[in-house]
Amino acid sequence: MIDFEEELKKFEPAIEVEQAEADIKARDLTDLTDLLVNMSAQQTNVPK
Repeated sequence: MIDFEEELKKFEPAIEVEQAEADIKARDLTDLTDLLVNMSAQQTNVPK
């Protein structure tokens, strides 16, 4: 049987994953929240 606690002690994340994570965090990306805020602002500025 697999001893999950022992396997977790041996776990080391891949270097590529750490680098990708750092690159993603360093970029200023537009996410869904930003898009919704912009759309809401545009809707409130439209004359009716």
